[in-house]
Amino acid sequence: MNTPDPEKNNSAYFAPAKPRLPFPKVRSNVPLITPFAWVAAGWQDMRACGWASLFYGACFTLFGWLLTLAYREALEFLSGLTVGFLLVGPFLAVGLYALSKQREAGEPIRLLPTLTAWKTTRGAIGIYSVVLIIIYLVWARASMVIFALFYDGPGLPSLPILLAEVAQLKDMEFIATYLIVGGAFAGFVFALSLVSIPLMLDLDHDPVTAMIVSVLALQRNLPAAIVWGGTILVLTGFGLLTGFFGLLLTGPLVGHATWHAYRALVEPPGPHDETNV
Repeated sequence: MNTPDPEKNNSAYFAPAKPRLPFPKVRSNVPLITPFAWVAAGWQDMRACGWASLFYGACFTLFGWLLTLAYREALEFLSGLTVGFLLVGPFLAVGLYALSKQREAGEPIRLLPTLTAWKTTRGAIGIYSVVLIIIYLVWARASMVIFALFYDGPGLPSLPILLAEVAQLKDMEFIATYLIVGGAFAGFVFALSLVSIPLMLDLDHDPVTAMIVSVLALQRNLPAAIVWGGTILVLTGFGLLTGFFGLLLTGPLVGHATWHAYRALVEPPGPHDETNV
């Protein structure tokens, strides 16, 4: 009768320690106009990826239409969810980051693997997405409260009426409150998500580290980050104001450009940077 080997049995339960990457190195003082180079590089990625990029653009457009259809009779929800659309954009763009990474590595452009790119770091991205969802739900609720407290019209307006009032600068107290509160939520999420998902996708960092790195990248490159945030706002706003049709192009463009923003703001690990736990 063979005697079990304790060391052999233990090896089945105790795998070798997983190498741990050091805290990422965040670059500082990126030039103010650098975000425009990210957009140009993103455009080149779009052209190279072709229909794969447009597939994700179609997903952005379809998501916008579904929101409009589902909440067309509840504008206070639609307005909150439209801004929520901006909040969850980085998560929806995971496939675009994966496409840019394929092109960067000189690999053939393949759509199918990018559809499940999130699986390689699903735990980290899952936790991060829960954080975004919580913020998004709080904002949706805050949007309802702002309508209830500050909107002076008879009942809730339709979307065309609301846009007309904004264009005519009517009910400025409501507009100012909505923009200030919505801007605060969007700014907070922007700080947490500047490079979070690309970092998790690329190096499999945990979500806390990824969000800290994003905040540091914002703090150390504030002027460029403001220009980048404004660029995202313009491109995404164009997509929304065209009935979501524009997102067919601007959605993928922002996603690809975000990958290049990550590459510019975070230094890749060197060959000797890994340390064992």
